[in-house]
Amino acid sequence: MSGRGRLALCAFAATLMAAGALLPLVEPATWLLQAAVMVAIVGVTGALCRRVPLARPLTVALQALVTLLMLTVVFAGQQAFLGLLPTPDVISRFGALLSAGGDDVGRFAIPAPATDGIRLMLVGGVVVIGLAVDALAVTFRSAAPAGLPLLALYSVAAGLSGGAGGAWWFLLAACGYLLLLLAEGRDRLSQWGRVFGGTPRTGRLPGGEAAGAGAPPPIRTGRRIGVVALGVALVVPLALPALNGGLLAGTGGGTGSGPGGGGTISAVNPLVSLQDNLNQPEDREALSYRTNAPDTQNMYLRIMALDKFDGTSWRFSQRSIEDVPDELPTPQGLDSDVRTTEVTTTISAAPWYRQDYLPMPYPATKVDIDGRWRYEPTGRTLVGENGQSTRGERYKVSSLLVEPTREQLASAPPAPAALRREYTQVPRNLPAVVENTAKKVTSGSANDYERAVKLQDWFAVDGGFTYDTQVDSGTGITAITRFLKNKEGFCVHFSFTMAAMARTLGIPARVAVGFTPGTAQPNGTVSVGLRDAHAWPELYFEGVGWTRFEPTPSRGSTPDYTRPEAPSGSASDPQLPDSTTSAAPSTEPSASQSCDAQARRLDGCGSVAPGAAVTPDDPESPWWSGVGVAALWLAAAVVLLLPFLPLLRRRRLRARRLGSAGRTEADAFARTLAAWREITDTAWDYGITPDDSRTPRKAAERIVREGRLEPGAAQAVHRLAGAVEQVLYAPVPRAGTGLAEDVRLVHEGLHAPAGRAARLRALLAPRSSIRVIWALSERWTVLVDRWSAHRLHPSRWADTIRRRPSRQGG
Repeated sequence: MSGRGRLALCAFAATLMAAGALLPLVEPATWLLQAAVMVAIVGVTGALCRRVPLARPLTVALQALVTLLMLTVVFAGQQAFLGLLPTPDVISRFGALLSAGGDDVGRFAIPAPATDGIRLMLVGGVVVIGLAVDALAVTFRSAAPAGLPLLALYSVAAGLSGGAGGAWWFLLAACGYLLLLLAEGRDRLSQWGRVFGGTPRTGRLPGGEAAGAGAPPPIRTGRRIGVVALGVALVVPLALPALNGGLLAGTGGGTGSGPGGGGTISAVNPLVSLQDNLNQPEDREALSYRTNAPDTQNMYLRIMALDKFDGTSWRFSQRSIEDVPDELPTPQGLDSDVRTTEVTTTISAAPWYRQDYLPMPYPATKVDIDGRWRYEPTGRTLVGENGQSTRGERYKVSSLLVEPTREQLASAPPAPAALRREYTQVPRNLPAVVENTAKKVTSGSANDYERAVKLQDWFAVDGGFTYDTQVDSGTGITAITRFLKNKEGFCVHFSFTMAAMARTLGIPARVAVGFTPGTAQPNGTVSVGLRDAHAWPELYFEGVGWTRFEPTPSRGSTPDYTRPEAPSGSASDPQLPDSTTSAAPSTEPSASQSCDAQARRLDGCGSVAPGAAVTPDDPESPWWSGVGVAALWLAAAVVLLLPFLPLLRRRRLRARRLGSAGRTEADAFARTLAAWREITDTAWDYGITPDDSRTPRKAAERIVREGRLEPGAAQAVHRLAGAVEQVLYAPVPRAGTGLAEDVRLVHEGLHAPAGRAARLRALLAPRSSIRVIWALSERWTVLVDRWSAHRLHPSRWADTIRRRPSRQGG
């Protein structure tokens, strides 16, 4: 293989090794096979253009054109002219897919599904990087700068994955880059011949430059590239968004000193992914727990509380954090006369679920967990420090099941002035319709408790609201106003609107985010999936503390203390539909209103997200997706059959050599020589290297001696040697007889004394298979020589064409 051929192959390998860092981000990984095929086609295109040869810019331009055509066929074939040529509709399609892919990056959990948008971003990105690496390293013969696009590819993967498995992927990408540099170095050295070391420290270099005047230009270039690469490696991941590793994943970064060891945290809006988790095509289990609580209907797993409403969105205020105490302090505002039950819950997080804040029952009193966690007292939450997350964590939480009576809530005194001032703030530009609606709904109420219950029941039962996860998400005043008008939304709209309305009535309110209790399993555990993601309002009552309400219809469970009458009998079964859930028909159909938690998880009443099984842009599976699956199966079959190819090849060759003797003497003589070649190869398979300098008789004696053959097999070898001598040297050649039987005897004779390892190698990895590589190498050399001759003398093509008909006619 030529130097440029090796360099092109290394560029291809380096690109795929760097692209491997993207594998943990998306499932299934068939996109990488598609990208590999495209990168290979781009590389072959470059090799052909360089072979012609074409100008370097023209070579890169043709590679870019081929890349565009491939992406058009795969991702926009229906919009293309003749399914191949790009049109303005193709560009629009690419723009729509890239926009959808950007949204999908922010909404799906790791590993994200391979939607059309994400596939275009991945495949297109890898192919473009492969084109850049091939152009720099092979076309322009400068492998060092090719490390920059490779580093960019790895940096994107590291930034999106949050560094998951980063060290190993970085080593793999670095090995690909080093392989590329070594190939270039070998190619350059082969052009200069033998290289002598020990450049003198004084005097002048051959080019006239002083030896001690400084580093040569290539070294200076390498240093500059190293500095730029290090800068990119440090800066790019910081500027990239992360694929959510589950609900609220990675929300703890914030500003200020942050959870990385400082004294405060400031989180971004954690509701970016809640709607999309509810609409996941699969309800993946994020958490599972086992508890001694008598009833799990109130076992909400709370992650954090959003307490700041600025008119644009609800946010998590900047708070101080401290070390996790052995015993968490008594919940704010909870008096001893309120009935509480202490429960213990053991929670396990899925290995893929990455969350900076720890999901726990509220209010927790003690947390037993390993790792770097800090405590935020106001929200009673635990936040990870220095990259600590819930991924694969197992922890135990002691918490209180607070069971206030309706009378205790109704007679609650006013909240402290400071707390009331902070948690009743609403933006000045809040539309009057919010406060007016709140006053209208709660008219006639005697206290804050009755007002809160009327607000909850208006949303869940009496107001004619429809639960719909497809409504545009939003938590600002515009979204609240639209929700009150259209009466369609999901838990985000219900919880934030009720909290805002409660604040206009002077009731301290905030919004908690986490998971509903989940679904009980036969083994006694409870499974919590992504579709159990939820948001609910918490209202403050002095003497009870922060108290949960449930305004969202068909989600979670209505608290006992908000029901008109105290429940009688045993606790309700969490597997049964909540009797307080709205049964009134809504103005518009909703697939999930009459669906209990168990049915939703089993898709027994329709998907929570209509049409979630297919992408909205492409309701039917495109034709190339089946091709990709078939290609994957084909690749798997090739991988499985690859170890057996030498065995199959030897068996086929043996059968052909010992086949029919033919009809002519020439055929019989050829069969004799083929039988001898089979004996020679069989002996080679068992470790007896052939020696073409020996006569057949001497070769037979060597096989008998080194193969430790028994008399019967030894006589068979000598008979075959004699038959070969007759064919080659006798004045009147005579073809041998019984050749197949003699070959069988020799094979058995070589097999018998060999050890188990030698037998397996002779069967699965026969040494004589090297002849295939020799033959291919000879054919390649002949083809290259012919191509070179025709390229240097084009007139020979015409001569060949003119001669061919006469030869065929004869």
